[in-house]
Amino acid sequence: MNIVMALAGVVIKEMYRRKDFYVLFVLTVVMTLLMWGMNFFDDTMIVGHIKEIALLLIWISALVIAIGTAARQIPAEREARTIFPLLAKPVSRGQVMLGKFIGCWLACGLALAVFYVFFGVLSGSREHLWPVLQWLKVFSLQWAMLGIVVSLVLLGSVVFSAPSANATICFVVVLGILLLGGHLNHVAAQQPQPLGTVIYAVYFLIPHLEWYDVRDLIIYDQNWLRWVDCGLAVLYAAVYSGLLLVAAWLVFRRKALNT
Repeated sequence: MNIVMALAGVVIKEMYRRKDFYVLFVLTVVMTLLMWGMNFFDDTMIVGHIKEIALLLIWISALVIAIGTAARQIPAEREARTIFPLLAKPVSRGQVMLGKFIGCWLACGLALAVFYVFFGVLSGSREHLWPVLQWLKVFSLQWAMLGIVVSLVLLGSVVFSAPSANATICFVVVLGILLLGGHLNHVAAQQPQPLGTVIYAVYFLIPHLEWYDVRDLIIYDQNWLRWVDCGLAVLYAAVYSGLLLVAAWLVFRRKALNT
């Protein structure tokens, strides 16, 4: 675990040395300005809309950071040829993959925490409400969802040769699941066989990332989500992340690094 955490630390430092940190800073400033003017017309509906926009910015930026950071990990090591001395330490390919995952996931969590801290402070100061538990639930669910995304992108990084192709394909897949994943069962019911069965199979096999989009909990000040539900959702994300990570390791251990 010392080796794994050392690799994770390198990933975190690398992300904040690159443009990701500056993009995060700019997006945070934009979100701050939006939240600062959310009572411009003293209309509660305006407040809700601005909160929705701010949370949408958080989701988009978190996905961009997660996919962009994970997509370049293995290809960058291969391109710089630093993977060879790294594996000669000796460090196993499983440790490399696990270290990259933990590093990317923790880096995403730190970036996400910055967004939610700014969002919480400004939202609470304007509305004079501090639903910290709701914010924590939304944060934990989104961070768990990012674990699935990072695992998926790491799998793509050992399947596709170009980081740009991997990032594009993974972004399309993630957006497709978020927008359409929850409706596939209804689509399958309207299709003739065997197409309906195939769509049903896809519906049950894909990770349902849309379950983790509980922004309404903050936008409309709802408190319907129990901690037990959060725990089950996090467990679901952990299982899918683990399966994708094992798949990435199996492909990575058989992959020739000099090609």
